[in-house]
Amino acid sequence: MRKLIAGMKVSADGKVEGPEGFADWVDAWSEDYGLTEQIDACVLGGGMYPGYEQYWTAIQDAPHEPLPMTGKLPTQEEVAWGRFAARTPHYVLTRTRSEANWPHTRFLRGVDELAELKRQSGKDIYLVGGALITASLIEAGLVDELRLIVYPLIAGTGKALFASAQQRRGLELRSAKPLQGGRVGLNYAVA
Repeated sequence: MRKLIAGMKVSADGKVEGPEGFADWVDAWSEDYGLTEQIDACVLGGGMYPGYEQYWTAIQDAPHEPLPMTGKLPTQEEVAWGRFAARTPHYVLTRTRSEANWPHTRFLRGVDELAELKRQSGKDIYLVGGALITASLIEAGLVDELRLIVYPLIAGTGKALFASAQQRRGLELRSAKPLQGGRVGLNYAVA
């Protein structure tokens, strides 16, 4: 069976968003958590998908121009992920959304359809996020691995990664790696 691997960027106090509704401490969104060679599909929640599609489409369409959302030029890693994303199937877990601009986008209407996707042959699946879908799919027992990049920052107010978690879930540390800028990469198996 394919693994569903969640990847998230969090502050040291477990926040994935600040009070403005985004992680303003993240400089680039290109980190693939070491997954690019291991995956052949991505899953997102319906709330996150429109911004994700807009961000990566802007990079795909104009890789040498500042991004309309940030005013910054995309990094080389972002351009590479944008190319990867353009050719990789994306599945959006939503009960309401039914339109997407990307041709390789499909909609999953429930966790049973995601479980069926995991049973299909192929490489592993990257759960891009956001926080609510990640927490709910961990609780549903569908996430096999959690990869975090922890930023050396106490964000204070904002959305916590597991704010909606209803039950305790054990994690088994697979690796911990210091990263540039004081960040730490943590890989856990979900028990």
